[in-house]
Amino acid sequence: MATVTVENYLKALLALADPTGKVSISDLSRSLGVSTPSANSMVKKLAERDLVNYEKYKPLSLTAAGRKAAALVVRKHRLTEMFLVERMGFGWEEVHAIAEQIEHVNSPDFFTRMDEIMGHPTLDPHGSPIPDAEGRFIQTHRRRLSDCQAGQTVTIVGLAHDSNDFLHFLNDRQLKLNSDLVIHHREVFDGTLTVSYPGYDRVTLSQTVADRLLVLQQD
Repeated sequence: MATVTVENYLKALLALADPTGKVSISDLSRSLGVSTPSANSMVKKLAERDLVNYEKYKPLSLTAAGRKAAALVVRKHRLTEMFLVERMGFGWEEVHAIAEQIEHVNSPDFFTRMDEIMGHPTLDPHGSPIPDAEGRFIQTHRRRLSDCQAGQTVTIVGLAHDSNDFLHFLNDRQLKLNSDLVIHHREVFDGTLTVSYPGYDRVTLSQTVADRLLVLQQD
């Protein structure tokens, strides 16, 4: 049985992986708020369980078994967030801390039932893919708003970052998933965008904000 610590390590390794699946031990320890020796000791134990590929002084990576285990923790977290928003009326800025606790419940039937009740959602309240029961992520074709150009109309479909501060920022400006944005101007110097969306005309969004909004361009 996986412990909370094991699941947190696996989830962190999945989240931190670069495009080749590699993670440095220093990035891992920093993310988890533990010392490098502590992280090193833990990943050795995970390697003994065939969950992590470990070689001294080399980047880490999840094995196939480790990646599936990590994805299933993410699945429990994102299903919980969706349930809290869709069925219990929580705001999308309220659910992360609760889901952090519930994701460690060791009851597959509980999460299967949760999934069934909601009709098998594929995205969480922040637009992030929910892995399926085998730990597979759906493929998404989204781009950052900061990569878009003036004259385009796009739809917000996800967030690259979902910190509470950012979610409150979006709430204050009535920016939410499925909002349609018309891009009027892109500032060459700093990437600032001028956009309009329902109820708001000619709003300025910094590149920091635009980097965090994932969109689909409308045909």
